[in-house]
Amino acid sequence: MSNISPLACINENAKIGDNVKIGPFVNIEDNVEIGDECIIDSNAVIHSGARIGKKCHIHSGAVISDIPQDLKFQGEDSVVIIGDNTSIREFVTIHRGTASKGKTVIGNNCLIMAYCHVAHDCVIGNNVIMSNTVQLAGEVVVGDWAVLGGGALVHQFTHIGEHVMLQGGTLTNKDLPPYIMAGRYPMSYERVNSIGLHRRGFSDTQINHIQDVYRMLYMSGLNTRDALAKIVAEIPQTPERDAIVDFVKNSKRGIVRMGI
Repeated sequence: MSNISPLACINENAKIGDNVKIGPFVNIEDNVEIGDECIIDSNAVIHSGARIGKKCHIHSGAVISDIPQDLKFQGEDSVVIIGDNTSIREFVTIHRGTASKGKTVIGNNCLIMAYCHVAHDCVIGNNVIMSNTVQLAGEVVVGDWAVLGGGALVHQFTHIGEHVMLQGGTLTNKDLPPYIMAGRYPMSYERVNSIGLHRRGFSDTQINHIQDVYRMLYMSGLNTRDALAKIVAEIPQTPERDAIVDFVKNSKRGIVRMGI
């Protein structure tokens, strides 16, 4: 049985799961679905189109599924989808999709810290951490296990790969391939995120292999196309090698460069 404050304003058509706790002055609109065992703290606003998974915690002042800040938006139906076990901290704003993709997606087991913004049509993977005041522009993609440091600004259409560690305050205007650390100003490749990979169960052999790929990509003196060809020809095939090669080949904004 759910515990819902009598001071909450909940549309009669909203779908509320079992054992949900909803605090005072929460506003939940029509066309909202909230999974079992969620906690919605006081003064949170859940707009039409929100699809929230199980065991999520939406903290005070958060605004979920408001309309996009995109002048091309014409009121089309769209949604925000949030996976299970995700924590949305105070005053986070997450906007629903536009006709481009129709949805903004945040995965399972994510932590979105206070004052972050996730714009329309972003896709955030599983186990992602966004530290305080990270700002994602429209249609950004963030891979699983990425960690974005506080105050990072991410340009629209940017793709951040899996297991990336992004330094706080970084202005991100290029794609970040998987497994790396990046930061400074202007943004540059720092090194492989070896500590994070160790924490997530990668072996020394896997990490050394990833480092071999990035040494050839960034330190061989070759342009990106020739470096990729050399990587494919000379470095043994593994899932990690292929993930890096495929990411770089498919990058539309170009990848982060190595600092001077």
